[in-house]
Amino acid sequence: MQRFAFALLALVGTGFIASTSHAEPRIFEPMDVFALQWVDSPQISPDGKRIVYQRMGFDLMKDRSHSSLWLIDSDGRHHRPLAESGHGAAWSRDGRRIAYVAKSNGSAQIQMHWLDGGQDARITEVTGSPGNLSWSPDGQWLAFTMRVPVEQAPLAKMPKAPKGAEWAAPVKVIDRVVYRIDGGGYVDPGYTHVFVVATDGGAARQITHGKHNFNSRPTWSANGKAVIVSANLSDNWEYEPLESDLYRVAISDGAMTRLTERKGPDHSAMLSPDGKRLAWLGFDDKHHPYQASRLYLGDADAGNARSLTDGIDISINSAAWDGNRGFWLQYVDHGRTLIGWISASGGKVERVVDDVGGTEIGRPYTSGDFSAAEGRVAYTQVSPQAPANLGVVARNGKSRALTHLDGNLLDHMNLGKMEEITVKSSADGRDIQAWIVTPPGFDKSKKYPLLLEIHGGPFAAYGPGFAAEIQLYASAGYVVVYANPRGSTSYGSEFANLIENAYPGQDFDDLMSVVDATIARGSIDTDNLFVTGGSGGGALTAWIVGHTDRFRAAVSVKPVINWASFVLTADMYPFFTEYWFDGMPWENPENYAKRSPLHYVNKVTTPTMMMVGDDDHRTPASEAEQFYQALKLRKIDTAMVRIPGASHHISARPSNMIAKVLNVMAWFDKYRSGQKAED
Repeated sequence: MQRFAFALLALVGTGFIASTSHAEPRIFEPMDVFALQWVDSPQISPDGKRIVYQRMGFDLMKDRSHSSLWLIDSDGRHHRPLAESGHGAAWSRDGRRIAYVAKSNGSAQIQMHWLDGGQDARITEVTGSPGNLSWSPDGQWLAFTMRVPVEQAPLAKMPKAPKGAEWAAPVKVIDRVVYRIDGGGYVDPGYTHVFVVATDGGAARQITHGKHNFNSRPTWSANGKAVIVSANLSDNWEYEPLESDLYRVAISDGAMTRLTERKGPDHSAMLSPDGKRLAWLGFDDKHHPYQASRLYLGDADAGNARSLTDGIDISINSAAWDGNRGFWLQYVDHGRTLIGWISASGGKVERVVDDVGGTEIGRPYTSGDFSAAEGRVAYTQVSPQAPANLGVVARNGKSRALTHLDGNLLDHMNLGKMEEITVKSSADGRDIQAWIVTPPGFDKSKKYPLLLEIHGGPFAAYGPGFAAEIQLYASAGYVVVYANPRGSTSYGSEFANLIENAYPGQDFDDLMSVVDATIARGSIDTDNLFVTGGSGGGALTAWIVGHTDRFRAAVSVKPVINWASFVLTADMYPFFTEYWFDGMPWENPENYAKRSPLHYVNKVTTPTMMMVGDDDHRTPASEAEQFYQALKLRKIDTAMVRIPGASHHISARPSNMIAKVLNVMAWFDKYRSGQKAED
């Protein structure tokens, strides 16, 4: 915080921002992160007249995100709180009740809210965490999913400890393929199954069983006698991370009927309002690292299925029926998340809105959510000036914002200004989309340090939405540029799979071309170029410093440094070894080595700091440690910032987001040319 204050004083002194004595808008500061609020998971009522949404924010004292439920009419009237805490809201078919999940006496339970009288009651007494709530057609039942623990017999029988003895905790024997999950740590044995409970309360009954997971939201059959779920029931399921099929499960006895059978995932089933047709998402698995999700439509039993989006090079994130005539689609195109519409007979996708997103607060990743009813869509609406608000739109209408949650905060600030550019890559002339954010009070006649910020994934995309971390960098006086190099999603399958067995590679050229183009626009201090990125962006940062010395300093956040060690320590190792590499590390070690930043550490001269969460199971801390220790052995300036208790999602706690940004800038300040070091 001290360095950030120093940077702010420097900005005032150089005229980048005005002093507060003139009562001009102030800049975005670290503690403002805690004041941000945004909309998530909007759920529109069956008649399209009301919307319940999650109002998200950060708890200053608990340093955690918090979700409350709010209700608003679709015309923007009668905006009011529904529940102080809660998530996963689901409307009854008649629109008279809302079921949701909330903590009750320390455990997650299903709550029921009656809109006519305003009553609220807990209807479950379960020991797990219920999710994916789904109403039966007659409104008498809720189906949901919940993890069920299983007992594991000990490998060895220990002698009985003497009474009062303080022995060590029992050993844990691990024999499962996936035994730890980022954000969840080492997981106890168990499986996710489907349950049903009466909507007026009572005991919940498990209807699926066995050593398999049923993770998707159950979809009820038209007669209410079965639900359709997604699962991989193969004996080899632990080694098939993408595989799943649709099954119909009888409510009465759990009898299962397989509806789809192919190589590839089938999930997110949606029954048409008339009950005659079933739609779902999936793709034919060709074992590429990136594969676009398609929308399929068949009979109610999934027979006579066909893809409605073949020939359209987009990946469908989610979909919803629009009556019986068509579908609303959410997808990403050129860095923007869109809602589109397609007829149930197929054809062209009509673009409806292109400002969906705003639920990723730290970095400008594409994101968002929506729901639809009676020809109307409720969605999370983003802009460069604010995170997600609640938007509504009809197919042929104009979108409208119903909320302005951060208006009293961000509208009175001088934020960094955003501009989109397109750059030709020096590698092959391909178009690379990028965004430049200039500091508040930007003056073209002055020179500013440049910060290249690189997204992770690598199969992900940045876009033109508000991002707290980017605004904090801009407030400190940096021109920030971020881009979607090859491998990024939203530009088609061919562009994404350019990095198949070639990552990192020419994405380096894409990023350097973006830096060159930004410098060519003027106002950049070429003696002060900096680079940072997280996850895949951290790997690219480490790759960059092994291939150029143009940057004054670099910060590699939660990177992959050694692909061989990564695939053998990451939580999702069955996926990474199957889809990201040609062969195992012991079968093709050269391929793993030549793509690893560690392979080029002998060429690094740039001061490079590492940053990682202590509980990161996606790109484990050992990755950052390898680069740190290699740089130390070479006597290259380096440091390592470890964030206690943090998973791969470092910014899940707002104080960690702030710590990340401030430590990145402190490292850059240390090596910034022409700036006197702070004592």
